[in-house]
Amino acid sequence: MIMISNRRMTACATVSCLALAACLSDDPVHAQGFDPQGMAAEALAQPFVGITVDGVRSPGLFAIEATDASTAPVIAAASAFLASLDDELRRRVRFPVDDMNVWRNWANIHSFPREGISLDEMSDVQRERAHALLRASLSAKGYETSRDIMRLNHHLAELVDNFEDYGEHLYWVTVLGDPSATEPWGWQIEGHHLIVNYFVLGDQVVMTPTFMGSEPTRAHSGLYAGVAILEAEEELALALMQTLSPAQRELALLGAKEGRSENRTEMFKDNQVIPFEGIPAGSLDEAQRAMLVDLIELYVDNLDEGHAAVKMQEVLTHLDETWFAWIGETGDDAVFYYRIHSPVILIEFDHQGPIALDGDGPSRNHVHTVVRTPNGNDYGADLLRQHIETFANDPEHGHHVE
Repeated sequence: MIMISNRRMTACATVSCLALAACLSDDPVHAQGFDPQGMAAEALAQPFVGITVDGVRSPGLFAIEATDASTAPVIAAASAFLASLDDELRRRVRFPVDDMNVWRNWANIHSFPREGISLDEMSDVQRERAHALLRASLSAKGYETSRDIMRLNHHLAELVDNFEDYGEHLYWVTVLGDPSATEPWGWQIEGHHLIVNYFVLGDQVVMTPTFMGSEPTRAHSGLYAGVAILEAEEELALALMQTLSPAQRELALLGAKEGRSENRTEMFKDNQVIPFEGIPAGSLDEAQRAMLVDLIELYVDNLDEGHAAVKMQEVLTHLDETWFAWIGETGDDAVFYYRIHSPVILIEFDHQGPIALDGDGPSRNHVHTVVRTPNGNDYGADLLRQHIETFANDPEHGHHVE
């Protein structure tokens, strides 16, 4: 058993985003009956298993091995960020790499207790070094999408005149372990509609769970007018669905979009059991399979180029075990949910109902996406397990296993 430190568990666990927003609101009617801390305690008290199809991890999917994709820029950027902090801020931002409660205690909502330190409270130099860590870890596309989510969070504050709950710098950073070329470590950023969990072991990287979304998805006015996110992920998926024959579409389509949220793997859903559903990649023709690969790449390419190539090779190895599922309509202005699921990646995209803005149901103005590594390797947990077991009770590596 991997020993982890005992952290406070504060969050809503198994409720929907809408219910969670209600329980954190000032509306006593909607808040009645919700116990965020109790729900969090219930979720985080469960041992981490990961996303599975039947409750049991498929073994042997993830190995500790050289990738030839350098992590040196990330190590340097993380070290520079930590060096910019005073002792008190450094104490608040640092956690053990095997503290799974810190890794797992993320939430994609606003107004939520966070670990670490926020961009808002950092000095200009510290904030720039935090952004430098994101730039070193992500691709140009991944970094720009992350920044645009922050910008749209500022725009939401403009729209609802609430800069206390929403804003460009209300994102919290933690560093787990010591930046190292040989020992496991990682970092996390979390806040409203943006969560990146970034685990590093040698030259291997696992960047899941990653959550990217926004309400609204485009700024039509204000400081960041013209900023928009996730349009390619929306358009290419719909184009793929529209190429399916009636027989193929019958396989892919799981039903109508009835609820405000279809996501299965958002916050505090680390151990979801999700069977393969929809149409398998083997039932797609060559052009459709190429579109599916291109769609997956839109998400994987948020990683830096070298590690994205490593991940895509892993995805392609399991392409015949990959499934594409759809909920909702398929017209040009459709509102929908889709899921791409294989033994080594799970992607969800969902048009959500309104939370902060007005509206009657799911729309293209509120989108959530989640990327997961099934079978126990979210947070790099399976790689960390293997590393700890290899060096069990070795004081040089600082881990203890019972």
